[in-house]
Amino acid sequence: MVSATIDLLKKELPVEEGSLVLSKDVKTGLVLVDVVNGFCSVGAGNLAPVKPDKQISYMVKESARLAKLFCGEKWPVFAFLDSHHPDIPEPPYPPHCIAGTDEARLVPDLQWLENEANATLKCKDCIDGFLGSVEKDGSNVFVDWVKKNQIKAILVVGVCTDICVLDFVCSTLSARNRRMLTPLEDVIVYSGACATFDLPVHVAKDINCALAHPQDLMHHIGLYMAKGRGARIVSEVSFAAL
Repeated sequence: MVSATIDLLKKELPVEEGSLVLSKDVKTGLVLVDVVNGFCSVGAGNLAPVKPDKQISYMVKESARLAKLFCGEKWPVFAFLDSHHPDIPEPPYPPHCIAGTDEARLVPDLQWLENEANATLKCKDCIDGFLGSVEKDGSNVFVDWVKKNQIKAILVVGVCTDICVLDFVCSTLSARNRRMLTPLEDVIVYSGACATFDLPVHVAKDINCALAHPQDLMHHIGLYMAKGRGARIVSEVSFAAL
């Protein structure tokens, strides 16, 4: 039933995906959204997968591959880390990614970024990383990163496709359109390096106030919505001879 629904959705709401070849001709930055234990490592917390998940595992693998390639070329990398104060809830979600715990750390395959001079790490306490980048003085860490590095395109990867990734992409596109992110031109989402969680209907109905969240369906919807807002969606990312 779910498979048939997804097939129908993809037919009625198709997402055309291209390919991306990265080169030094266009200054591109990599943005990693919440590739942290609390969302990606089995059993790591309330919102972590309860068993190995193919979509999430591939997202982590591709995110790590791209991060290594970008840092190897000294191209800018920006990583959002979901991080919450224990006394400040984030409805409708249960407590997760509490600051100072392993949940709020990057997954093991990306923890080397903590000591990488080429990477900027930003802890955020809300779904939307763009808003989460606003400092007390009104400055925005992400905006400053784009301008300092004169970035013309960002490649966005991470979790969840339809939640944190989508919200960040939408806000970034709006900021770009208002000329707040000059010289940024393109916001590109790599579908294979994005993932979301799976909460089937038969499981959700036994959880108080939970909404069903079939993984493949919501992943597709997230990509569709991002494309509708003006993002480019790609299914392949490669590097030109550097």
